[in-house]
Amino acid sequence: MNVISWWSLAWCAIPVVLIAVVYARWAGKASEVLLSAARMTLQLIGVGYVLVALFENPSPWITGAVLVLMVCIASWIALRPVDHQRNYLKPTLIALTCSAGLHLLISLILVIGVETWYEPRVIIPLAGMYFANTMNAISLATERYHAELQEGKPEPKARLTAFQAAMIPQINSLLAVGLVSLPGMMTGQILSGVSPLIAVRYQIMIMTMVLGSGGCGAALMLWQLGRAGQLGVQADNGLTNHKLTDNDK
Repeated sequence: MNVISWWSLAWCAIPVVLIAVVYARWAGKASEVLLSAARMTLQLIGVGYVLVALFENPSPWITGAVLVLMVCIASWIALRPVDHQRNYLKPTLIALTCSAGLHLLISLILVIGVETWYEPRVIIPLAGMYFANTMNAISLATERYHAELQEGKPEPKARLTAFQAAMIPQINSLLAVGLVSLPGMMTGQILSGVSPLIAVRYQIMIMTMVLGSGGCGAALMLWQLGRAGQLGVQADNGLTNHKLTDNDK
């Protein structure tokens, strides 16, 4: 596989500049695009050096700490559409950890059959894909659920609409893969010289696990929010009944 030099990588600034020009002409500012691209570049370069160190010195404690950090950051980003409301943070952490963690264990133990679970070269790339896709599903579900309730929709209807919205990207990816797109892991393996038939097996694992993780994460998040809402209604009803009883006295 050809090695991309830093000078050759500079050509990747062209699409960033093009979109920044559109932003500048339509929105009056291009800072959002430019800052996002700069942050992405710095983050990936920094992660590259960190991964080199992790791959050379695998440790269960360091790998575990990295996974915890990834979960926390993903949970915080997932709440961006609802302005990082504090009462949503705990359900998000639970939904993301349980759903992505379960499918990560299935991949590592049952599908791949790794000898050491904390091998950074395997677990971190998989965890990154699972956490990111589950984060997006939870974010979409939470935003739509919150919006539906704000519009006065009943909770069951809001939950169903939110879950269907969260699953749209997941279902679209399954329908398009192989016909419209070659996903990232499969493309990377093919470019590195791996047989397409082997790359296909890994991609099937990724797609099915991402589907399950995203769907379970969205469902668990919505279940927690619905349960919290029901408990809140019960508490309000109990308080109202208590006041009515006191007034009768």
